Amino acid sequence: MDKEKSSECVFCDALLRQDDENYLILHRGKKAFIMLNRYPYTSGHLMVLPYTHVPSYEDLDVETRAEIMELINLATSLLRKTYRPDAFNIGANIGEDAGAGIAPHLHFHLVPRWRGDSNFMAVTSHTRILPEELKESYQRLKQTWSQIFS
Repeated sequence: MDKEKSSECVFCDALLRQDDENYLILHRGKKAFIMLNRYPYTSGHLMVLPYTHVPSYEDLDVETRAEIMELINLATSLLRKTYRPDAFNIGANIGEDAGAGIAPHLHFHLVPRWRGDSNFMAVTSHTRILPEELKESYQRLKQTWSQIFS
């Protein structure tokens, strides 16, 4: 696709660009894809999204919903192997009133969690500290993906 084209949706725009590393896309499936969150809560914060620009999962066909669930499963395994978290938050905010930052394009978050990761910086000063930069996270996850899924 033409690199000059753009969309009003940051997720659709990332897909149009065909520049997966710069747009943090880890994997493109048949009907859905995995990408890093550009504003992560923790290192390794991933999202699984359909290619289809819809606001809710009930707007998707059965095959897309099934692939999203499988990609969530693969992404969880990827995060376990790469970061060894103690737990996960996995979910979607459907609609602005539920907290969706980009409500028109459905996306599921996978947030790795570690015991005690809500430290005083996040609680008292509303500041998050990430131990690695996004590009480093992307490279680590991409390398692990190729080791376990290719």
